[in-house]
Amino acid sequence: MKPNYQYPLDIDWTTDEMVKVTTFYSLVEDAYEKGADRNNLLAAYRGFKTVVPDKSTEKQLDKQFEAASGYSLYAVVQLAKNGSEKHIKVKVG
Repeated sequence: MKPNYQYPLDIDWTTDEMVKVTTFYSLVEDAYEKGADRNNLLAAYRGFKTVVPDKSTEKQLDKQFEAASGYSLYAVVQLAKNGSEKHIKVKVG
């Protein structure tokens, strides 16, 4: 993980929207670093999608997030959607 990176955020989002997006980003980090609860992750993703409903913006944010952190939003969401484990942990390498 790269230290002191910033989450990709839109300055036009409300505080509530920023909280939804950063909560999701934080759980994605957890999924890589220590694991995250699958239901919490999917709930946070649903919140994220209320702020970022279109796929093109989601892909753009995923690219920016991965460039900054080394973590893929897409990979974590796919793991959570397609898996059945209660605890999601991304295996790296």
